[in-house]
Amino acid sequence: MKKLKRMTFMTAIGVGLAAGPALSDEDPFIWLEEVEGERALDWVREQNARSLKILEGDARFEAIRAEAEDIYTATDRIPYGGILGDEVHNFWQDDDNVRGLWRKTSLKSYATDAPEWETLLDLDKLAEAEGENWVYKGRDCLGPDHTRCLIRLSRGGGDAVVVREFDTVSKSFVNGGFELAEGKQWTAWIDADTVLVATGNGGGTMNTSGYPRMVRVWKRGTGVADAKLVFEGAEDDAFAFPTTSIREEGTTALIIKAPDFFSQTLFLLDETGETVMLELPEDVNFQDVLGGHLLALLRSDWRVGDATFAKGSLISVALDDLADGGGIRTAQAVVTPSEGRSIDGVSVTRDRVLVAMLDDVKGVLATAKPGTDGWTTREVAMPENGTLEVVSTDAYSDAALVNYESFLVPDTLYLVGDGGAPKPIKSLPARFDAAPYTTEQRFATSADGTKVPYFVVRSKDLAMDGTAPTMVYGYGGFEISISPSYASPLTKAWLEAGGVYVAANIRGGGEFGPEWHQSALKYNRQRAFDDFIAVAEDLIANKITSPRHLGIRGGSNGGLLVGATFTQRPDLFNAVICAVPLLDMLRYHMLLAGASWIGEYGDPEDAKMADYIRTYSPYQNVKADAEYPEVFFFTSTKDDRVHPGHARKMVARMSAQGHPVLYYENTEGGHSAAANLKQRAYTDALQAVYLMRKLMDENES
Repeated sequence: MKKLKRMTFMTAIGVGLAAGPALSDEDPFIWLEEVEGERALDWVREQNARSLKILEGDARFEAIRAEAEDIYTATDRIPYGGILGDEVHNFWQDDDNVRGLWRKTSLKSYATDAPEWETLLDLDKLAEAEGENWVYKGRDCLGPDHTRCLIRLSRGGGDAVVVREFDTVSKSFVNGGFELAEGKQWTAWIDADTVLVATGNGGGTMNTSGYPRMVRVWKRGTGVADAKLVFEGAEDDAFAFPTTSIREEGTTALIIKAPDFFSQTLFLLDETGETVMLELPEDVNFQDVLGGHLLALLRSDWRVGDATFAKGSLISVALDDLADGGGIRTAQAVVTPSEGRSIDGVSVTRDRVLVAMLDDVKGVLATAKPGTDGWTTREVAMPENGTLEVVSTDAYSDAALVNYESFLVPDTLYLVGDGGAPKPIKSLPARFDAAPYTTEQRFATSADGTKVPYFVVRSKDLAMDGTAPTMVYGYGGFEISISPSYASPLTKAWLEAGGVYVAANIRGGGEFGPEWHQSALKYNRQRAFDDFIAVAEDLIANKITSPRHLGIRGGSNGGLLVGATFTQRPDLFNAVICAVPLLDMLRYHMLLAGASWIGEYGDPEDAKMADYIRTYSPYQNVKADAEYPEVFFFTSTKDDRVHPGHARKMVARMSAQGHPVLYYENTEGGHSAAANLKQRAYTDALQAVYLMRKLMDENES
């Protein structure tokens, strides 16, 4: 919502509701996996009515919801945008534009206090005219003029999208243009009349994860089923999708075959329309192309000739070397992180690379340019002790938009050119008085002795007597880092009510590079849970809080994290927010996109792995004779990435065992469980009220 993120596997556009596995008599609640089943939806409505009566009925709910909505829809927030040549395109939602406006302005105008916006598409009007519940999912525009775009529209917010070609000059959809019916699919421009497409809509079949496994070259004016097949992935691959780099020096078209989230084989589409496999390490992470060099991050050490490149490095290899079939002769290091540093993001402009890094989980920005003697790298002077994110770059511009924020300092957006000092062009007004608060970084010791960092945001005069209501947020998976971010409306409401906010940088994430992530994969998953438990125990040992006042929160993989943690150590917590979670880990691979995550969690079809997964899978480990906090689960009917059946079944099982639970399921919203800003404010208020009731109110225990 806030910024434009570069596509990663976890944020890649996915597909619609895949069929679940055959029903089994072993699980009495498996009928809840029937996403749109009448019996299941009746159950959802009953659960919603019961839980919302409690949470909405709290006297604090409406004030928190209204304030959150005011913040999310405020007209003075930063209009984050994407650079396209000399323009900036922005998607804007507010109180009047609930579904949103796609609009543009010049880069020069964007840098002023009052940009002159030109609306390209009004999603509210489109949804009304077409009678569809459209949710905007982004667009890809063809350079250098960016007048033809492929727009992705979702019904209700799921990963499944409709793709339609749009003309930014006439501000209308192209009659007879490129168009795809709803599905999980990817497209990439080659030129004005040619698109690479991976789709199951007449253009190929789907893999076991519910994603397309065929890539075709689609010519204008022809049917997608008639498009030339140039690649076919294995049925059990996680992904097979196209990507192109269209630049002044030429176009590079690639197909990425991903057996799992952390393995890639790259194929170059040559001028004859044939694919050439590129000889790169199988765990390489492709980033982009610049000046004839392919850029990639290494997840393991790589030896080329006499040189060895360390895991976590950004390297470049000449495309000519890769494509000539003679093997890689040379490679170059662009950035090699030092101890305590990791690369958090790579972005390419017309002639340079911007690398966002974390130094002990705090942001650093570097820029690199290729030359005859290799790459020249320098750090860019930016604010410290926060997070730096490259919001947008473009192959036809030297400019970059870079955002800075920290827990207590609101966002500032900088225009970073090629040379010269970064220029602040927009800033977010403070949403609360930060003066009474402070941020500190602490370290907990995990079960195996590993030091695990975590941030604490608290009142400066906090009494260290173990009574502070404390919420710990964690994720711990998929090499995703949790770095300082300005307080959301939920966090703001929590702090102002007297709470402490904690962000845990546990293993499984990317805070310290590939090694930090890889150390908690598959058979080592328990390490992520141990790290999270260690943070909780450290907070208690240092008398910041106590189990009576300690709560945890996580979503998606973070939902698995808090699910495993509260089932293992219910004695540590009095509140748990478990959002859009994975919980039945013995069946996750059978549900929706689950099979694509086998590289992270392991394959439950393997008996040995299944035995290990069973030791921590929350759904299999919740017990009738244990005493758990009253957990708040929430998910979305339209989440076509993590199946809502995970949360539904967990609630049903816990209820049957006699445990108190709260449950809310949004009927739209996709994996974020919110289709628009108003819904986001609503779920923020539900969570805030739940935490206050459990951790602050004296009558709760």
